Amino acid sequence: MALAVGAVRFCGARRGLGHAGLLLLRRPGTRGLAISHSQRQQQHFSSLDDKPQFPGASAEFIDKLEFIQPNVISGIPIYRVMNRQGQIINPREDPHLPQEKVLKFYKSMTLLNTMDRILYESQRQGRISFYMTNYGEEATHVGSAAALDNTDLVFGQYREAGVLMYRDYPLEQFMAQCYSNVNDLNKGRQMPVHFGCKERHFVTISSPLATQIPQAVGAAYAAKRADANKVVICYFGEGAASEGDAHAGFNFAATLECPIIFFCRNNGYAVSTPTSEQYRGDGIAARGPGYGILSIRVDGNDVFAVYNATREARRRAVAENQPFLIEAMTYRIGHHSTSDDSSVYRSVDEVNYWDKQDHPISRLRQYLENRGWWDSEQEKAWRKQSRKKVMEAFEQEERKLKPNPNLIFSDVYQEMPAQLRKQQESLARHLQTYGEHYPLDHFEK
Repeated sequence: MALAVGAVRFCGARRGLGHAGLLLLRRPGTRGLAISHSQRQQQHFSSLDDKPQFPGASAEFIDKLEFIQPNVISGIPIYRVMNRQGQIINPREDPHLPQEKVLKFYKSMTLLNTMDRILYESQRQGRISFYMTNYGEEATHVGSAAALDNTDLVFGQYREAGVLMYRDYPLEQFMAQCYSNVNDLNKGRQMPVHFGCKERHFVTISSPLATQIPQAVGAAYAAKRADANKVVICYFGEGAASEGDAHAGFNFAATLECPIIFFCRNNGYAVSTPTSEQYRGDGIAARGPGYGILSIRVDGNDVFAVYNATREARRRAVAENQPFLIEAMTYRIGHHSTSDDSSVYRSVDEVNYWDKQDHPISRLRQYLENRGWWDSEQEKAWRKQSRKKVMEAFEQEERKLKPNPNLIFSDVYQEMPAQLRKQQESLARHLQTYGEHYPLDHFEK
């Protein structure tokens, strides 16, 4: 796919901002920073003009007292490729993907949707303890995952199951993790939906918000030092962007010039907090230029827009060793989690609009039907097939035993320290005395 130069734009800072704050894409191979800090200082000191010599900024003196307005840019535009009817708006932006690949997009998104429905109902029936659906955000997962190399390292937040789905993570593993059974790669030591897979380069999810952001930057810096020719992608929500870890991560990535893609899923709500109470600026993409990070805002319900932006960001991050920020505008149709009731803080009409009028799966299906690549009979057959696949994996993993309780103490230290061994022995004594009060027959011996 050859993107038209100037079509996909990244907001920039210190890299040649225009009046609207939009930086046209440079040609392949060019470096993001035109001159280094030391070169800039040398140029300043060699000049006899009355120009600022401060090392912390590139600016001119003015003689009028004026504060910078927060809305200096009228609003960062939202890049999209398809309209809501699945029609390509600008043929130059069509990624021209083969039928097989687009069908994989669609099947990954719909399979994720089917799995969500079954596991959500499973939690409601008391069969698993917790779940988080991905309703409405499927295009952000699949579009970005498809644009990456399979060896690119992924740091997720907790709503990126579609990335693993696109990387062919088995349904049985999704189920095993949510059931915390003997097949769970985490050995039952994580909450449901805290997936991780070394083989698929997906770092295990942790619950605290935004901790993955500086960790991802460190991984990207290591990849740069190793000249690994790959990127790290770090997913987070607009709520997590309010955490201090986000600031630290953005700043380190920019100053250390790391090949990382910060991917923000702006879905409208951080649990129950709407964006109107989360920030006063122009979303998350507007923050990028302040850190010196090239940024773009895309229609997160348009899988091709997400794909194009992520693919170009990846290409440039590897070629130029610099970070990129993608803000994908989308909507969380489901509750935040099974512990949330979103009807308390938003209307049914609001949710129905996004579910019926601007759903990423519906948009892609219309594109496929417009191309003659999909029809109602195929849809009916696939829905039946996908549900069968999910139910078979569900029933298989539900019957499996839980991991041995002793695994609580393993995989942290190469040699177990005395204090931990003491705890293990204490548990053994407790279970020997009171084991009849625990469902030990459900656990592997």
